[in-house]
Amino acid sequence: MRDLAPRLPSSPGFWRSPLRGPRFTSVLGLVLLVGITVLFVTGLLSYAAYNPDLAPVNDKTPDKGILGFYLFAWPTDPPWLYRLTQGVHVTLGLTLIPVLLAKLWSVVPRLFTLPPVRSLAHALERISLLLLVGGALFEFVTGVLNIQLDYLFPGSFYPLHFYGAWVFFAAFVAHAVLKTPQALRNLRAMREEREERGEREELDDLVSPRPAAPTVTRRGALWFVGGGSLLIFATDAGRSFDGPLRATAVLSPHGGPEPGSGPNGFQINKTAAHVGIDPAETGEDTWRLVVTGRSGTVRFSRAELLAMEQHSVALPIACVEGWSTSDQWWRGVRLRDLAARVGHEDDPPDVFVESLQRRGAFRSGALRANQVADPRSLLALYVNGEELSPDHGHPARIIVPAAPGVLNTKWVARMTFGDLR
Repeated sequence: MRDLAPRLPSSPGFWRSPLRGPRFTSVLGLVLLVGITVLFVTGLLSYAAYNPDLAPVNDKTPDKGILGFYLFAWPTDPPWLYRLTQGVHVTLGLTLIPVLLAKLWSVVPRLFTLPPVRSLAHALERISLLLLVGGALFEFVTGVLNIQLDYLFPGSFYPLHFYGAWVFFAAFVAHAVLKTPQALRNLRAMREEREERGEREELDDLVSPRPAAPTVTRRGALWFVGGGSLLIFATDAGRSFDGPLRATAVLSPHGGPEPGSGPNGFQINKTAAHVGIDPAETGEDTWRLVVTGRSGTVRFSRAELLAMEQHSVALPIACVEGWSTSDQWWRGVRLRDLAARVGHEDDPPDVFVESLQRRGAFRSGALRANQVADPRSLLALYVNGEELSPDHGHPARIIVPAAPGVLNTKWVARMTFGDLR
C-alpha cells in the first residue's frame, strides 16, 4: 500500500527534497575523501612537531600506545614548516564544514532506514556510519571550540582530539572502502548522462519516491555549498598572515588588527598577567637564568647574557590554533652557546626548559638536540630591535625554527641540558 502521508522518518516518502541522490552525495563524498585525508595527515604532523617521546611534558596524550607513532624527529627546516602544516590543518578543517554538513544532510534518510540491520555486512556498514557521523561531529566541534578559545568540553583538548581523530579516521577509511567505488560509478554516470544530453532516473534509497517541487538545481546546491566554504576560507585564512590580509579573518579570535603597535605589536596567546607572572620576579636585580649541564650549574643575569655574543634571526611564531605571525627579528644568545657554557661544547644535547609561568599548560617544554644545535635557535632577549615586552616573554624567551608556539617558552627561568630520553 502506498504511503501517501508518511509521518515517520523511517518512511521513504518522509524525506521529500528533490536534491538528494547518489550523485549529489558522491560529489560531496569525494571532496571529503581528499580533504579529510589531508586533515588527518597534517594532524599527525602536528602531533609529531611536539616531539612527544622526548619528555612527558611535551605529550598531552598519555597511554596512547601504538597510536602515538611518528616516523621522524621534527626538523628545523624549513623554518615555516609548522606554520604551513598547522595553518592548512585548521583552515581546511573550517573550510570543509559546509561540505560536511551538506553530506550529512544528503544521507540523513539512511540513518532512519528499517530494518536497521539486514545482514552482517550491512551491520558493519551501519556501525561504521555511526562512528563516522559521531566522530566527524566530535572532531569538528572540538576543533572549532579550541580555535575559538571556548573550552566547553571536559578534560584537555589534546587527548580528546587525538583519540577522537583515530576513531573517526578508522570509520572514515572503512566507509571510504565501501563507498568510493560506488561514488566513482555515480560520477561516471553523470558524465555519460551529460554526453548523451538525456535524463535518467536515479535508483537509490536517497531518491524520494514523492519529491517536492524543486527550488534549486543540484548544481546550484553544490555551488551554494562551495560558496559557503569559500566564505569561511576568506574570513579565516588571513590569520596566518600579517598586514591587510589579517583584517579579513573576522571569524577568528586572532584575526583583525594586531594587538597593539610597535616592535612588540604582534599576536600573543596569553598575557603575562593571565599566567601569573609576577613583575617582581622579572626585574634586573631579581631574575636569573639557571643553566645546568654536564659541568654543573651556572646562573646568568640578563646583563651577563647581553655580554655574550648576540645573534639575530628572522622567524615566525605558529600556534596549534592555526594562527601565525610573519617573520619577526629576534636577537639573543644561541642555545648551543648556552649548552657550551655547561660542558656541551661539541655535542649540544636535548634541553628541558622551565618558565616562571604558574598557570596553564606548557609551563615547561623539551627541545631535541637538533633544535638546540640549529644556529637560529635562540634564547631571545630582543624582538624587532626592542626589549621583549612582558607579554612576549621578558626577560627572555625561546625561539626555535619550525617549532609549535607553545615550545617557544616565554619567561624562561631554568634550562637543563642532557639526554631526556
